[in-house]
Amino acid sequence: MKSARALFFALAMATSLTAAAQYQWIDKNGSRVYSDVAPPADIPAKNILKQPRGSSLTAPVAAAPAQAAPAAGVASAASAPASGPATAGVDKALEEKKKQAEAAEAAKKKAEEQKLAQARAENCKRAREGKATLDSGVRMARTNEKGEREVLDDTQRAAELKRINGIIQSDCK
Repeated sequence: MKSARALFFALAMATSLTAAAQYQWIDKNGSRVYSDVAPPADIPAKNILKQPRGSSLTAPVAAAPAQAAPAAGVASAASAPASGPATAGVDKALEEKKKQAEAAEAAKKKAEEQKLAQARAENCKRAREGKATLDSGVRMARTNEKGEREVLDDTQRAAELKRINGIIQSDCK
């Protein structure tokens, strides 16, 4: 039982050591900065005084300059120039996303226009076929609301021809 407690105590101590990982470096103004966040990318390796074991500084977090300044009590004016290059990268990423969104919107609009043009072409084709049938003089019949078949007289034919001509004028351009 005592060995289990000792093992548990040793594990608890080991995990607490990794939680206390601290970075220490000298910033551009010459002041010493303590933080649990990696130093900004513009700090040379010679100015990094202390870093946790197993950490690498090749890929610091982009928000590290903004977080390190309040933690260390450094003036915000010192962190503003350090965030300049990161902001440019963010702007490029935002511009790229904006261009992609605009391209997607344009493609969607073009697809809708093509679909509308196909529908108009189909309506134009049907209207011309209907007009050819009306102009041929063949007797035409329709089914009314009651389900009965009725033959079109001359006034109904003229009204149908007028309706079809309107469709042809709007869709066959």
